[in-house]
Amino acid sequence: METVLIPADEKGQARGETFIKALKPVGGTNINQSLLASLRQFSEADRERPKMLVFMTDGLPTVDQTNVTKIVDNVRKASKPGVRLFTFGVGYDVNTALLDKLAAENGGVADYVEPKEDLEVKVSNFFSKVNYPVLTDLQLDMGGAQIDLIYPRAIPDVFRGSQVTLIGRYSNAADLNSIQIKLTGKAGGTSRTYTYANLGFPLRSDANDYLPRLWATRRVGWLMEQVRTNGEQKELRDEIVDLGTRYGIVTPYTSYLALENEREVSQAAGTAQPVTRRPAKSTGGFMNAPGADSASSPQNSVTVVTGADAIQLSKSAREQQDLSQLKDDTRTDAVRRVAGKTFYLIEGVWTDSEFKAESRLPETVLVFGSDEYFALLKQQPKLGSYFSLGERVVVVFEGRVYRVNASAP
Repeated sequence: METVLIPADEKGQARGETFIKALKPVGGTNINQSLLASLRQFSEADRERPKMLVFMTDGLPTVDQTNVTKIVDNVRKASKPGVRLFTFGVGYDVNTALLDKLAAENGGVADYVEPKEDLEVKVSNFFSKVNYPVLTDLQLDMGGAQIDLIYPRAIPDVFRGSQVTLIGRYSNAADLNSIQIKLTGKAGGTSRTYTYANLGFPLRSDANDYLPRLWATRRVGWLMEQVRTNGEQKELRDEIVDLGTRYGIVTPYTSYLALENEREVSQAAGTAQPVTRRPAKSTGGFMNAPGADSASSPQNSVTVVTGADAIQLSKSAREQQDLSQLKDDTRTDAVRRVAGKTFYLIEGVWTDSEFKAESRLPETVLVFGSDEYFALLKQQPKLGSYFSLGERVVVVFEGRVYRVNASAP
């Protein structure tokens, strides 16, 4: 018997309610076939309206195909153009890696309903939002700016009452001025184009110095999602540690950032000490970021991740990827954020996170409060923000290390 979509009118809703009330909780959980059967109801010919599939489960796959990697592969092959898959996990006995990956690969979002939460309220709020799509199938033309690593990785649909915040990097060879950006999408089957003119992409700018850390936070969230879904790999772990250390972001691999009572940071940045602290919780921002970033590992497998902690990690990674406003959650006795840089108190010296002894950058050594000290501040006023940390400071600035030593007693 062929299954087809029916109108969501009064008659159709009554028919749906009758069908649902007749269901019996018997047998196992067949995630694979339920998804494939649902996808078959969508027609590739129907391109005039948004197509959404909401998948809800309170368990792990137990019958038919139970290999989660193969389930993702099957859905990938069966998916139709334009179908958005939103997943809901109910309770703690669900595979967050599977649900997150299904949603991420099919233009949707994964969400979780914990035992303490009201299922009806959460699902109703979801439908209240998606009932009113404003713009779908969004594409962005950056007008010649060389951009990469934009988050979210795929531009989501815009619904009434919501906004989409994109944050990425650009690496032009020279200043770009009078750039025109075009945003295209569909509204009710009609193509729409929005143009934003006279935008600039300078090679160097002191404005919006919060953007690098905001971008890094989203990048860490995305990397953590790759670790959860594909397993830990050295390249992913190393980049998370580097970003967490450089920008003062709490991650499971930089646990010392969470020790708010610690007086000095003395352990090396690469020590992996998992912690359970979650990160704190503009429509577009781009930062100048020359240089290549590490390549991500192939997404060829899905791990099984369940339980309350798994759901909290999934929510945390999602929060980081959607973050549009920063909180200064790194201001401790041992960590400071100053003018876009992160400093750690190491053996009594406020040390720039970008400082690497092996880099062999040229150094300027100054005595706090000396004539040379004030002469340099007059020449480079921006250094004053960093030097204000104390009498002993190491900062990397414009390709040079500036080392301030305490004045003689």
